[in-house]
Amino acid sequence: MAQARLREGEEIDGFLIGAPLHVGGMAALWEVTHPDHELPMVMKVPRIAEGEDPAAIVSFEMEQMILPRLAGPHVPRFVASGGFDRQPYLVMERIPGKSLVSLLDALPLPVERVAELGARVAEALDALHRQHVVHLDVKPSNILLRAGGEAVLVDFGLSHHRQLPDLMEEEFRLPYGTAPYMAPEQIMGIRCEPRSDIFALGAMLYFFTTGERPFGDPQRLSGLKRRLWRDPVPPRKLRPDCPDWLQELVLRCLEVPPERRHPTASQLAFELRHPDQVPLTARARKLAQDGWAAATRRRFHPDHKPRFDRVPSVGEEAAIAPIVAVAVDLPAEDPALHAALRETVGHILATLPGARLACVNVLRQNRIALDTTLDEQGRNKHLQRLVELRHWAAPLALPEGRITFHVLEATSPAAAILEHARVNGIDHIVMGARAGSLRRRMLGSVSGEVAAEAPCSVTVVRARGGGGAEALPAEASAG
Repeated sequence: MAQARLREGEEIDGFLIGAPLHVGGMAALWEVTHPDHELPMVMKVPRIAEGEDPAAIVSFEMEQMILPRLAGPHVPRFVASGGFDRQPYLVMERIPGKSLVSLLDALPLPVERVAELGARVAEALDALHRQHVVHLDVKPSNILLRAGGEAVLVDFGLSHHRQLPDLMEEEFRLPYGTAPYMAPEQIMGIRCEPRSDIFALGAMLYFFTTGERPFGDPQRLSGLKRRLWRDPVPPRKLRPDCPDWLQELVLRCLEVPPERRHPTASQLAFELRHPDQVPLTARARKLAQDGWAAATRRRFHPDHKPRFDRVPSVGEEAAIAPIVAVAVDLPAEDPALHAALRETVGHILATLPGARLACVNVLRQNRIALDTTLDEQGRNKHLQRLVELRHWAAPLALPEGRITFHVLEATSPAAAILEHARVNGIDHIVMGARAGSLRRRMLGSVSGEVAAEAPCSVTVVRARGGGGAEALPAEASAG
């Protein structure tokens, strides 16, 4: 099980832990060395101590899947990773130098510097988008520059890969990102739009040009949604020497509908490098925000409210990838039932070669008493359940990308399973039926409640006396 805290001088899988470099909201970075690797390296470790956000674990899983699939000068080179059963970590190339955060004390920057930085970041985003990834957390602290000038994007914990399951989308309802840079569609729950990164870059260019953030730094969802209807103060109002072409590009990046932004990051990079070829519109001439009448129409009138269309994933476009969810009760108090459940899931997947399996466990929360994130042994409860889920599924031998793991935290297991099924378009739920007990007779069974209200087919499994599986299909529909 994962250590609660690393220390300088410890060794993990041959990596010698050096000095701590940074502690962020979801992970900590450590300098590491290894006799088999000469390049400078950094180890990223998720924060799993008492009170930490479960999203730290899920986002770390996403980065573990995405980073090894990336290549090129605009991302750090992947070196190694460790699993959740012992010590989760991710080792990657350490990019020398500071992030763009180091520039913030010097804002506003010269126009030429703003354009040059913007072009380099746009080129990095274009390279990332061509590898089927939307970053979704573009900000100064996640951008570094190589000695040759190439921008390097780091921290893919909130990213979306078009060819991988999106665990962040499947497990959390609230949007995750950095408030000053989040695109409107990202705030509304759409995570697969590449032009969300163009919006974030536009917010950063606005900040570099004026020294002020276009939408402030709201900390509530209501404040985040304000950018859907209230336009920012034009840069030329705050900085009179801002050229019209730069205002045109920045405000185009910050358009609410994605289709009104640059279609690709590559086109934005070209225009930042060729100001004389930027087509100017009314955006370039603005010196004030739109009036309150226009803003009010955008906020309340149905004909003016933005509509966001979710971009279908590759799997959805193919329409050949149903999702089977198996609800696994943990800790494993009935090994025979666990084996029967696994056997049933194996039979179902054998008939659906394109299906994905979502392994789900509900970490029950107290209705009144305060919950703790660590158990009696000091282990992170969420992470422990995740490890147990992986052990349960290991005999199925499914490849990465065909299986995902979800630990839901809720007071009602049945309600959590039903909500997960509705939101994520689950096609079939498989779950076990507990043996009779006083508690079950008094409160009813979770499997019975799910079978009665699920928006899809439900198979309830019982273990036979001889250890085999007995599947009882309970066909449930939304009606």
